[in-house]
Amino acid sequence: MKQHWKKNTLLFLSSQTISLFGSSLVQYAITWHITLKTQSGLMMAISIICGFLPMFFISPFAGVWADRYNRKMIIILSDSLIAISTLALVILFSQGNDALWLLFVASAIRSIGSSFQTPAISAFLPQLVPEDKLVKVNAANGSIQALVMLASPMLSGALLTVASIERIFLIDVITAIIAIVFLVFIKAEIHAKALEKQTTSYFTDMKEGIIYIRNHPFIKNFLIFCAIFMILASPVAFLTPIQVTRTYGEDVWRLTTIEITFSIGMMLGGLIMATWGGFKNKIYSMTLACMVVGLCTFLLGVIPNFIIYSALMGIFGASMPLFNTPSTVLLQEKVEEGYLGRVFSVMSMISSIMMPLGMLVFGPVADIIKIEWLLIGTGVLLFILSFYLVGSKTLLEAGKG
Repeated sequence: MKQHWKKNTLLFLSSQTISLFGSSLVQYAITWHITLKTQSGLMMAISIICGFLPMFFISPFAGVWADRYNRKMIIILSDSLIAISTLALVILFSQGNDALWLLFVASAIRSIGSSFQTPAISAFLPQLVPEDKLVKVNAANGSIQALVMLASPMLSGALLTVASIERIFLIDVITAIIAIVFLVFIKAEIHAKALEKQTTSYFTDMKEGIIYIRNHPFIKNFLIFCAIFMILASPVAFLTPIQVTRTYGEDVWRLTTIEITFSIGMMLGGLIMATWGGFKNKIYSMTLACMVVGLCTFLLGVIPNFIIYSALMGIFGASMPLFNTPSTVLLQEKVEEGYLGRVFSVMSMISSIMMPLGMLVFGPVADIIKIEWLLIGTGVLLFILSFYLVGSKTLLEAGKG
């Protein structure tokens, strides 16, 4: 089916773009609703934990599913679960039930859906795209996602001023339905393991995945790096909206501005990666990106001017494709097809536990000390962490391709 890879890839990226657009509207609506209503680092931490913790517990099973079963169907079912949970929010909020805990529960349910969806998407793309096109397709996908992230905060901010939050939720339901229709028309061969009769248990497959990672030096070292990176990046990822409201004012347009500049940066970074492709050794691209993230995080803690602050968010955004694209492609290239789902599920586990773990510490601390101090400290540590990548012979060797 890879002879039709362009058509299938177009359908797949279109589906994910539409789905991401609706999900982004909901995510911004939830985040800003909590931010503007509470201005509490603790409440934001609870929201983030609800959005990530279920992923930690579900991901091991989700990875096994992504290797055992039809990945396209897993994505469709996951989209359906997320849409149903959002529809429930629409109904409850329209009846006047707008308690914060409902948003926390909805975030948890959406997280469960994403737990199955994320490894399936990452493992499904190599089934559609030839290996020599993976970098450019992943980079193009990153640019498209950045464009969506550029449009969605503007639209979400505008809608929040003229429409109720449940109407924004309803858009996500509609986009999910459209995305599912697109997925139905994708024709892709089912991967080999899914066609086999499954004679081993879930836990046996899970154990095999863990052993595979443990015995693979590149994957093991790479995941360790990602775990540390995500803990240190949690303040800049989640506390900057609260920092903006505390330091510059509670206006929605300010929150919209930092999201827009970040998304513009991501879009430009993705376009650069799609045309340039990064350094020949992918680890060098990731190292440069990590250095930029660390420097921007540090400067966000010391710059008093909102215009410069917003520009830094743009530079921060531009560094993301420089990091995400080579890291995703490295895993897609180095991991055997039969283990892709399980490896990406472990990656999801790390993402889901390390960010909340960081927020569990940094969220309450942000209610005691200035967020600026957290950004300065973690920025320095992120910059230092970048040298771990170029200091590892295993990672450098894998990065050569």
